[in-house]
Amino acid sequence: MTGWAQATTLTVLTHDSWAMDKGLVDQFEAQTGIKLRFLKGGDAGAMLNKAILSKGAPIADVIYGFDNTLLSRALAAGILQRYLSPQLKNLRAETLLDPQGYATPVDYGFVALNYDKDYFRNKPLPTRLADLAKPEFAKLLVVENPATSSPGLAFLLTTVAAFGEDRYLGFWADLRKNGVLVANGWSEAYYTHFTRAGGDRPLVVSYTTSPAAELFYSEARPKPSTPPTGNLLFPKGTFFQVEFAGILKGTQNLAAAQKFIDWLLSKPVQEAIPTQMWVFPALRGAALPEVFKWAETPSQPVRLSPEWIAANRDRWIEEWTRTVLQGQAPSR
Repeated sequence: MTGWAQATTLTVLTHDSWAMDKGLVDQFEAQTGIKLRFLKGGDAGAMLNKAILSKGAPIADVIYGFDNTLLSRALAAGILQRYLSPQLKNLRAETLLDPQGYATPVDYGFVALNYDKDYFRNKPLPTRLADLAKPEFAKLLVVENPATSSPGLAFLLTTVAAFGEDRYLGFWADLRKNGVLVANGWSEAYYTHFTRAGGDRPLVVSYTTSPAAELFYSEARPKPSTPPTGNLLFPKGTFFQVEFAGILKGTQNLAAAQKFIDWLLSKPVQEAIPTQMWVFPALRGAALPEVFKWAETPSQPVRLSPEWIAANRDRWIEEWTRTVLQGQAPSR
């Protein structure tokens, strides 16, 4: 170990869904002499807000878990320090959304609607986004607030892409009339309001990997052969999401932070990510676990450029807030 590493504690600000194999963390600490401290900051949007508000006196050295819906906000805030990891050349090209190297892609996934198979066993499922506003699906859907939640924002962007700027607010106004429930973040939506967790909403905005996670963690005996939940993969009904890590400007532990970024992109960590955080690894060639056969890849996900999101995100959130939370008539 080098002298600086022996005394280094690296603080990593993460969203609440951060998880990593303890053996890999222990191995990193033993090999580098860097002690890792993980600071959970809420959903991705709330976490990023904490990092921005503490600019100048950063509460962490590294941030992990902001995504392409929030990328421009992180870059514009000037909270990140540039670092081009030597591992970047091994990552999937579609994840490399920041060529300047301030935000390093770590994983990707697809935000999608999940449904409870038991609830819909003898009932029709929606076949397109517009169906969610029909009377037969009244008070069945829970979504996340796009102002505080990255999957919530991803779903809002999905509706903009699906309906266009002239009609997306009308869709949301119809959802409000149909009793859509808005949760602050993914954990609240999924683990409180979704019927699989004892709630009363059998439709939830989550990820295409969620059915695989349900099967993986199932305690039912005998172990089921298929997940209890499914994905609704409508055309233009899912969103391609990339999660990033970045070094926070002002860190006193730059070398340690760079080592941590490289470690996140290493093959052992990338191959652990699927069953730790239920997303796909950004590393090309990283093996996926068998259970990921239930983690579907949609054929027509919405892919929006960070530039277009940056130019319109705040306005879309404000319009959504007025329409859905305040009940104002859509202005367009």
